[in-house]
Amino acid sequence: MTQSTSAYIHIPFCEHICYYCDFNKVFIEGQPVDEYIEALLKEARLSLIQNPVEMMETVYVGGGTPTSLDAKQLDRLLSGLREILPYNGGEFTVEANPGDLSADKLDVMKNYGVNRLSMGVQTFDDRLLKKIGRKHTAQDVYDTIQLLEEKDFQNVTIDLIYALPGQTLESFRDTVKRALALDLPHYALYSLILENQTMFMNWVRRGKMQLPEQEVEAQMYAETIEAMEKAGRMQYEISNFAKPGFESQHNLVYWNNQNYFGFGAGASGYLGKRRYKNRGPIQHYLRSLNEDQLPMLEEEYLSEKEQIEEEMFLGLRKILGVDKATFEARFGQSITNIYEAVIEELKQQKLIVETGSSLRLTKTGLFRGNDVFEKFLISK
Repeated sequence: MTQSTSAYIHIPFCEHICYYCDFNKVFIEGQPVDEYIEALLKEARLSLIQNPVEMMETVYVGGGTPTSLDAKQLDRLLSGLREILPYNGGEFTVEANPGDLSADKLDVMKNYGVNRLSMGVQTFDDRLLKKIGRKHTAQDVYDTIQLLEEKDFQNVTIDLIYALPGQTLESFRDTVKRALALDLPHYALYSLILENQTMFMNWVRRGKMQLPEQEVEAQMYAETIEAMEKAGRMQYEISNFAKPGFESQHNLVYWNNQNYFGFGAGASGYLGKRRYKNRGPIQHYLRSLNEDQLPMLEEEYLSEKEQIEEEMFLGLRKILGVDKATFEARFGQSITNIYEAVIEELKQQKLIVETGSSLRLTKTGLFRGNDVFEKFLISK
């Protein structure tokens, strides 16, 4: 593990819990935030002693809501990370919520080299924002964008969610139009996924909430692709669109099936052939580090078959698809050697395209990604 890698840092605190979210998170009030930051930095130190790396290509601070930390706490976190991680100026992203950002927090981020901000907007429809449990309004988004411009943050991405309960095509089109009017270099659009242990899932099960029909969801996705491309934001992954040169380098680490550390409660990492997950409850996480132990809950060593599967279903998320030469260099055999029958079947169904150098989803395949990925599972 001396090659370059990346790091994901998890801040599990939120000032408000959204009804659809199943990430590891807690209300920030009454939580041992300062103690958590020190423990997280200790985990990073211990991890790098056990797995030394020469360079950290990308750093991503997510959550939860990293910007629920105050400026002093943010300063401690970022200064500690810069001290510990061998990061020399690649992509450094922090997730933020509209309305949580302030001038002093942005100054702290600038000071420690944060050069990309990812903002959870979800929709510009205030009625829907309330319905999904967000505490910001569309106006908060505009105010935050103005603040970012004043502080000269140019690499900004926003997340939007479509197929929300009660969302009409008109409301969705208005959101996409307003998002593109901001003229940002990157956009991520995800369809709502119902997760267990969320309020949304409970409401749907009890018949208290209805989601748009699948045909409407598919139309929202098709219109997204068209609107983004018309605005010069090229689709480079199933849910991600960017001006050339502004693709998320950190997320490409995941889709390219490369190594990354996961620091923080509930975070996951992938080093060598090993995937691991940290303890989620904050007190369990803290206890491990108080005893100078890494807070690992589980780890799994992937067989070559499992690595090949992951290479395929992660790589096929990218519009460029899976590069044949990279695959062969990594596994010592060709994709067609392993998957000849599957590839032929999917080509017949017009779900994938094969060229001399790559394998990628067709336009139709983009809408049926999960069906395609499933075909590449060879482990039984």
